[in-house]
Amino acid sequence: MKSGTPALLSQWTTLAPVLAVIALAAAWGRQLPGFVVAILAICLFAAVLAAVHHAEVVAHRLGEPFGSIVLAVAVTVIEVGLIVMLMIGGGDKASTYARDTVFAAVMITCNGIVGISLLVATLRNRVAFFNAEGSGGAVATGCALATLTLVVPTFTTGKPGPEFTGGQLAFAAVASLLLYGLFIGVQTVRHRDYFLPVRSDGSPCGPDEHAEPPTDRETLTSLILLVVALVGVVGNAKLISPSIERGVDSAGLPTAAVGVVIALMVLLPETLAAVRAARSGRMQTSLNLAYGSSMASIGLTIPVIALASIWLSGPLILGEGPTNMVLLALTAVVSALTVVPGRATLLQGGVHLVIFAAFVFLSFSP
Repeated sequence: MKSGTPALLSQWTTLAPVLAVIALAAAWGRQLPGFVVAILAICLFAAVLAAVHHAEVVAHRLGEPFGSIVLAVAVTVIEVGLIVMLMIGGGDKASTYARDTVFAAVMITCNGIVGISLLVATLRNRVAFFNAEGSGGAVATGCALATLTLVVPTFTTGKPGPEFTGGQLAFAAVASLLLYGLFIGVQTVRHRDYFLPVRSDGSPCGPDEHAEPPTDRETLTSLILLVVALVGVVGNAKLISPSIERGVDSAGLPTAAVGVVIALMVLLPETLAAVRAARSGRMQTSLNLAYGSSMASIGLTIPVIALASIWLSGPLILGEGPTNMVLLALTAVVSALTVVPGRATLLQGGVHLVIFAAFVFLSFSP
């Protein structure tokens, strides 16, 4: 029975991404009845679980922090494609798609993923340990990126409303890309040891002793299937989104709620991977996934949207309103206080989850 389980898992995680993409191709550009939407939702969640498996295979072969970067960047690249497709679709809501999606990703990763990972880790081991130097640098970089792109536009005067002028948008795009690239360089080369999982005494955790590293062929196969699974996740999320929009409209909820729901679906692979890492006592891996995804969402999305705005008509609203700016400031302060000691308890996890719950609640009831 035990010997058959890995083979069964391998077959299932190989089949799920392929079926998700086949369902995506068959349903693309068609009017979707309710039962088809339900099938797409099932394919989406199956692809999410498969993506987590393949991401863990790649991470196990590459080691930290490279495994976390692969998953964060892969999800973000496809998420950017989804944002651009939604903006090309046009409509009155297109001007805020990028802002709503990026802000939702920041709040989900920095509060939702961090909070639930801390909760899981501290319920198991009472105290979660991680590297303060690496996590602190990630928080500082993420706060700078979020402020430059989501707060500053509200206060600039070059254009009426919370918009950048063309020159300001170009500066924000270049600054975001350079800052994210600098962080990746520090994370992977200059100070890689700052982003490795640590024990309670501060020493780095060794490699997983319970499993042999996958071969190069297995790693390449999982990397390909990871990309296929993520295409299925984001593509099916886009197909399901009109049904979500209709449900939101019929319930009289604000349009920002659509972005929250879609972002939650797209970020499911990273959430599950972070929780599994926290359960195994590798809290630093969870933080790498959370903060890395937050920075990638800004550092890759803003430059692409800046380029796309050249041929896309209509305004590009990036500046947040007062409520979200308060939530962002609160997230920055709490995140800094969480990571500076290098260890956290159940209390810190609860604080982050309450902030996340406030964000979700206020998105549906502003």
